[in-house]
Amino acid sequence: MNIFKRNKYAKDSGTMMFYALLVTLFLLPFSGDGAAYTLFLGWFFYLLKVYFSGWQWKRTHIDLPLAVFVCIAFLSVINSPQKMFSFYNAYHLIGKYLLIYYLAVQCIVTEEQIRKIIFSIGISAVLVLFYGFFQYTVGINTAGMDWTDMQAFPEMTMRVFSTWENPNILAGYLNMVMAIAFGIFIYTDEKKARLIIGVFFILAVIILGFTYARGACLSIVAVIAAYGIFCKKKIILPLVAVLAVLMYLDTALFDRMTSVFTTIDTSSELRLALWESTVEMVLDHPLLGIGWGAYYFVYPSYDFYMQGNFIKIVHAHNMYLNIAAETGIIGLLSFIVCLGGSIWRALLNYKRLPTNFLRGTLLGCGLALSAIALNGLTDFVLFNTRLSMFFWSVIAVISALLQNKELLTAREGMKNRRIGFSILPALSNEEIEKNKSYNLKSF
Repeated sequence: MNIFKRNKYAKDSGTMMFYALLVTLFLLPFSGDGAAYTLFLGWFFYLLKVYFSGWQWKRTHIDLPLAVFVCIAFLSVINSPQKMFSFYNAYHLIGKYLLIYYLAVQCIVTEEQIRKIIFSIGISAVLVLFYGFFQYTVGINTAGMDWTDMQAFPEMTMRVFSTWENPNILAGYLNMVMAIAFGIFIYTDEKKARLIIGVFFILAVIILGFTYARGACLSIVAVIAAYGIFCKKKIILPLVAVLAVLMYLDTALFDRMTSVFTTIDTSSELRLALWESTVEMVLDHPLLGIGWGAYYFVYPSYDFYMQGNFIKIVHAHNMYLNIAAETGIIGLLSFIVCLGGSIWRALLNYKRLPTNFLRGTLLGCGLALSAIALNGLTDFVLFNTRLSMFFWSVIAVISALLQNKELLTAREGMKNRRIGFSILPALSNEEIEKNKSYNLKSF
């Protein structure tokens, strides 16, 4: 086969690989199996591309901590009381997270591809919102789902969950898409685009309110408020106005949010008890943890709250404690480096990207991960496989944007010396030697 045909087939394989990624991201809110199939299809096209053009692999800023996290996760299986379950769970779930992360990293090259990814995510998010409004309109009753303490909140008989398994997971998903939309909105100049994004954001705020997920609501508010305080103070007043209107129109939401400071319900009590038990797990197994995915099996032995074998708890309702319990301290630290490093680099570099759209996207992705990081203090929404795949795809977008050629050029420019408002170019070795020949004397 001549080189021209090989190049054409390699290019076509790369194109198909990217469109497989787009379909995967679109399907994540609706079908885990469908997303998995298209993800595998994307890697099939990647292998075809390698066959025609040779091996090419992009490295990222979290490769090392991610490798440590994966190794520790598999080693933790040694401590699991159900080793086969933990091993299956580890390679099945971690495998998907790695595949979607590195497929996105290998795919994304141009700004046009980023635009298509955001569009795909946006269309699926709109469908999620519409289905959420449909649930609210038909009046789905979730009082019997044990998602709420009905004695503390008797008016809260319905919590919207749309295409996700429960309201808290939907709220975690909305946290990320709202943050991405917010970042793009901040840097968008076109009135039509700002109007569309603004309407989407308001609809997402309403559905987020219908989830009554306290941690997620407070997380996104805190993230946007922090951005407003430190970067753009004029958004504070609109934020306060929107919150005031929502609280006024929905008294159940007002009671739910203020209960964080005034009421101790069974949900809060259970979380405190779970955290106490989880800390004991970490202290007993600090190195490798209790085993990946083994919290469900180990918790009854640490049940200090209800003390019954009938209790089925699948996670600690705290992302950091849960990861520490299942993978040990090293596993937790490596995960924090992946998450915190991505947030830090996104928020540090977004202003250096060449276009407003890329700046807004990187800002939004950084804020999205920040919201998940805050929400992780009171919940573990990444326990959901589809949401975790979306989470790692957001980190992949950050990694791809940080490899932008213009950004790398801007970083090199930062090595120049700055004096006042002017920038002095770095001197070459010849110029330095030439300047040494001058004998500058003070007068």
